[in-house]
Amino acid sequence: MKKQVFIALTLFTALAGTCFAGENNNLRTLFLNNQTNIMGVNIRTFNAQDLNGNEIIDENEERGNFINAIERLDEIKSLGINTLHLLPITPVGKLKALGSAGSLYAISDFTTINEQLIDKNSNLPPKEQAKKFIDECHKRGIKVIIDLPSCGSYDLFLMQPELFIKDNKNISIVPTDWTDVRLLNTGNNNKLNQDVLDAHKKFIDMVLELGADGIRADVATIKPSKFWEEIIRYTRAQDKEFMFLAEASDSWREPPSKYAEFTPYDELLKAGFDGYYGSFFNFKDWNANEFIEHLKFNNKLLKSYAEPKSVIMSFTTHDEVSPVILHGENFSVMIAWLEATLPYNPYFIDGFPYGDEYIYPWANGKAKQTDTDDDTYFVHRGKLDIFNFSRCPKGGAKGINKRILSNIKDAYKFRSENIDLITSGIFTPLKTDDERIFAYMISEKNKYPERLIVLGNLDFKNTKKDVRIKIPKLSKKDKVDIIHGDGSLKIHKRKLTTELTPGEIEVVKISN
Repeated sequence: MKKQVFIALTLFTALAGTCFAGENNNLRTLFLNNQTNIMGVNIRTFNAQDLNGNEIIDENEERGNFINAIERLDEIKSLGINTLHLLPITPVGKLKALGSAGSLYAISDFTTINEQLIDKNSNLPPKEQAKKFIDECHKRGIKVIIDLPSCGSYDLFLMQPELFIKDNKNISIVPTDWTDVRLLNTGNNNKLNQDVLDAHKKFIDMVLELGADGIRADVATIKPSKFWEEIIRYTRAQDKEFMFLAEASDSWREPPSKYAEFTPYDELLKAGFDGYYGSFFNFKDWNANEFIEHLKFNNKLLKSYAEPKSVIMSFTTHDEVSPVILHGENFSVMIAWLEATLPYNPYFIDGFPYGDEYIYPWANGKAKQTDTDDDTYFVHRGKLDIFNFSRCPKGGAKGINKRILSNIKDAYKFRSENIDLITSGIFTPLKTDDERIFAYMISEKNKYPERLIVLGNLDFKNTKKDVRIKIPKLSKKDKVDIIHGDGSLKIHKRKLTTELTPGEIEVVKISN
């Protein structure tokens, strides 16, 4: 009897530190209430130690890995981030590859951890290192989303050709210009490919084992809705709060290959995804009316489903050129305050808070050493590097942009302090007389004790003088606080008047 009690106590002690699927996970609820502040990170570069300052991680330097990534978590929390989106952590292909490390999105195995992300000086096995990182995130109140690549590497095709689509010459399909990957054969809504479905379920099993809180599905549109219904049902049976984010846009109209399936954003939301990207990445090219119309579109769309849905503000992702390059640092500041004041989920990529331009001096040159069959440092100019062992994305040669960083902290602090008003208030577009000036108001429901006014200049070359915006039911007794602006803003006779420099955004809080 004593022996049985001892065994039971030993088992209980062993299980006490184990994180079961769904334990303490509330990410889905946070996301659907627009309370996740998400940052996308590449563990391979997240805390890479570039000792000689050449912006590439040489053999004698330390690459980013799950263990040294823990060192940056307090910094991330101080920015106001409560959710990390980990770009793919699965092994990458080395044949027909892009870059000296291989693309993070050229998956070669659904069930293991990319060896490039492992600290070789640690005694912990690869999955335990990933678990430790996620546990440390959770200790700080940071949730973790893991990226699921949409296609397979050429290496995987050679090992498991049954997972892939082939043409009439039995040759694997290269989707659009993604030359380092091959198109998976998921089947269609009439008949799914069980092999591919099972491979994805094994990925889910690994992600749940690691203790992650959600998944971001890369180019989710190229898999049929029935496929996602099955995957989401399988996952939610183990963790009801597991969050699914679809990389999909209302502006996407066709698949990247004639061989691929195409499931539009609205069908993905019906299939069980909690949210999608929207088209915020087009903001850089919009006028004020196009921006406001997209906000109105999402407000209507997200209320049209029986279950709650949401969207991320994908102004800047790893697929987008740095805002600093596009329109200067004012554009980054504008994005920061838009994300802070709109009733959706803020999202940006690592390096954005520091004004990183993602300009690498060795880009597309000859690689000194390579892990793949590509002997060049392949890079997309102005975008976070996902192809090589590059430096930590914290500003590059120009260093940290302190103005952008301070605005990120101020904006996210303001959002936290006013989260109920921002996420539950009534969104009202405000009329302007200039196609480059946008303005909107968020107010408490059915009354005006508290209102948030946001306006900005989408002309990044010219100052807009004598900007006038009428504020509904504005009273002389109202208290006006300028949260962000240069001081030129004035309130007079129910109108707000101001001058907006190129790319300037102003934020005002009005209360009785």
